Amino acid sequence: MILSLFRKNTATEPVYAIYSAIVAQSRQPIFYAEWQVPDTVTGRFDMISLHMALLFRRLRTAAGAQKDFSQAVFDLFFKDMDRSLREMGVGDLGVPKKIQKMGNIFFGLLAALNEAMDRKDVTALEDVLSRNIFDGEFGPHIRALAEYLLAKDEVLAAQPADAITGGTVHFEAAP
Repeated sequence: MILSLFRKNTATEPVYAIYSAIVAQSRQPIFYAEWQVPDTVTGRFDMISLHMALLFRRLRTAAGAQKDFSQAVFDLFFKDMDRSLREMGVGDLGVPKKIQKMGNIFFGLLAALNEAMDRKDVTALEDVLSRNIFDGEFGPHIRALAEYLLAKDEVLAAQPADAITGGTVHFEAAP
């Protein structure tokens, strides 16, 4: 499994459980086969980023332990990206630059998603997805992904934050 390289302890098991759920959800075949997300390293990073953004949206008003939990999931995400880059042969000098670029991409995407999703503006969300995931193209597949994100945002909003920080999150299957 993707996380087998990381040491677990009881304090971090919920972090690993949530990150594993995010990775599993981001690998749903519909994203790549029907909604035309590129089935590439970048496309998979984008899908994990979208699901991470949903989690952070859910926990963004949290303080204390919930804020620490969000940070721990974020740290694990980028630790996993670091490991993946190294496995792909990126050298020690190139990894920090690539991780920094990935972080900038993630935070830009998160800010743009938050703006569109806070307004529940599917058209603005389509624009964000078009720019960030689909290289400027538009089509019904982008509308489907935008509607999926809005629906999952509501699914996560209905889940208690304590359950999430306890290691349980339900995205429900993609349609």
